[in-house]
Amino acid sequence: MLRGLFAAALAAPIAAAGLPVEAEAQGRPPPPPPGGPGNRRPPPPRYERRPAPRRGYVWMDGHWAWRRGRYVWVPGGWVAARPGYRYRGPRWVLRGNNWVFISGGWYR
Repeated sequence: MLRGLFAAALAAPIAAAGLPVEAEAQGRPPPPPPGGPGNRRPPPPRYERRPAPRRGYVWMDGHWAWRRGRYVWVPGGWVAARPGYRYRGPRWVLRGNNWVFISGGWYR
């Protein structure tokens, strides 16, 4: 019995690994990765009125986040400035056939 369970446990990942290749061969897009949007494009950014500048802060634009299988809008807000750094906001980029979220951060 243990030998059968071991064989089944080994066969499942191998079979699952072949599914995207088979889907691509048939002209269908590969299935989305678990927990991510896959090839579903994020909606266009929403318009948010940018408030007047605040000394010592940088405005972080709102963005779409992937939560519980769908896109959810995260509103913009103020972030404390870091001297000597530039802030780059979060964004979505297309890598291959999949949309990937790049979180914002501070860069020298």
